[in-house]
Amino acid sequence: MKRLKITNDHGWTPRTLRKQERKIKNTLLRQRVMAVRLVMEGYLGKEVASMVNVCRQTVSHYVSLFNEGGLELLLHRDFAPGREPFLTEEQQEEIKQLVLTTTPVELGWDVASAWNTKLLQSYVEKHFGVCISREALRKLLHRKGLSWTRPTYTLAKGDPDRQKNFEKQLDFIKKT
Repeated sequence: MKRLKITNDHGWTPRTLRKQERKIKNTLLRQRVMAVRLVMEGYLGKEVASMVNVCRQTVSHYVSLFNEGGLELLLHRDFAPGREPFLTEEQQEEIKQLVLTTTPVELGWDVASAWNTKLLQSYVEKHFGVCISREALRKLLHRKGLSWTRPTYTLAKGDPDRQKNFEKQLDFIKKT
């Protein structure tokens, strides 16, 4: 079997790679650096594979990435872009402001005093033409920093003179 070789060390030594390893928080990225360091120290590919618990081809891939672009390319990971969101960022922000500043009653939507996902679902469908699930709306609001709470009622401030009068009467009743 052919021994893996580091053809271009990009100025890294096993000692500096070990220091770099300790700084990396992500376990998978740390594992990549460790595999390259072990190959630099003279271990065989299959030995390194068993030490870092990956297959031999993966170790070979890590070494080729390191040879090609150094530590920067070794630690670079591309992720799939993901699904396109149903609503644009502006629409999402509009929904957040709607929930924060208005009630369904003010907009003539319902007699409810607070927004819920069912009402928001119909609002989004009517205004943006997008059919979105209630769970997706709940997650959207959560990502925007909002959380569901029960609406509370705030009573109008009472008359301080009448409150003092009531407290005196209550104290009198307690004493007797």
